[in-house]
Order: sequence, then C-alpha cells, then structure tokens
Amino acid sequence: MSYSTSLGSLTTKIIFVILLSTILIQAQTEQDSTASVQTSDTTFVMTKSPWGAVLRSAVLPGWGQYYNESYWKIPIVWGIMGYFASIWIDQHNLYWDSKKLYAESGYTSSKALADRNFYRNQRDEFAVYIGLVYFLTLVDAYVDAHLFDFDVSVDLYTRQPQFTIKLPLY
Repeated sequence: MSYSTSLGSLTTKIIFVILLSTILIQAQTEQDSTASVQTSDTTFVMTKSPWGAVLRSAVLPGWGQYYNESYWKIPIVWGIMGYFASIWIDQHNLYWDSKKLYAESGYTSSKALADRNFYRNQRDEFAVYIGLVYFLTLVDAYVDAHLFDFDVSVDLYTRQPQFTIKLPLY
C-alpha cells in the first residue's frame, strides 16, 4: 500500500469520526438540556453537559475546555500536544532513515539495527505520551463541566473561602 493511499484512508476515517462525533454531541446536548435533578422544592439544572464537553474534547482537543469556558487551558493543551507531536514526527523520520540504512547494509549492520530499534522505541513512547495527554484532556473536560456550577469565593465579612453552588432562579 502506498503512502498516499494510506493517507487518503486515514483522512476518510478522520472525517467519518468528526461527523459521527458532531451527531453524538448534538444528540447529547439535546438530551442533557432536558435532564434535571429534582430536589425537595427546587430544580437544579446543570449549566454544562459533562459528556458534551468530553465529546467536544474528543473531536478537537481543547474544544471541551472552550465549552467549559476554561480558555487558559487551551494553549497549554495545544502546546503540549504540539510539542509531543513534533518530537514524534522527528523520531518517525529518523526511524525511517535508519530503517533504510539497515536495509541498504543487507541487514548486517548492528549499529543500523540498534539505531532503528532506538528510534522506533522513542517514536512509540511519544505516541503513548500523545495518547495520555489526549485522555487527560477528556478527563479534564468532564470534571470541569461537573464543577462549572460550583463557586468558591471569599466572604468579605469573615475573609474565609465560601463554597456555594449556583442555582438558577425561577
């Protein structure tokens, strides 16, 4: 299989996942907009949908943080992901170069074999780092959406932190 064919297949899969995710996000937000928790005499409706935030962050890392209005986290997510992705690309290119050198040596050069294995291991390690950062953005979006309605502010009279929850007035 050629590189352009696999790239086209990957692009098709990515587009399919994005379309499927947007359909799921739309269905989730419609479902969450009707969900509420019934208490004794008041109704609490969550402002942000946790699973909607997770799905948004799954489609585009940082979108869940944007949805949760945690704008300061977006450059951090993109910076870490970009850093790990650039190192992954460098290691991947070095792996292919050392793989070609090993093949050109007739599969007898131990240095070329060691280089090939080293760069492959480094590339795979950074792929794991990218996956971990991606997973952590999903977890962060979920937790941040759950905690969106909580307010921690200082009481001006006692100068102590005050833990409250926002309740909509009806």
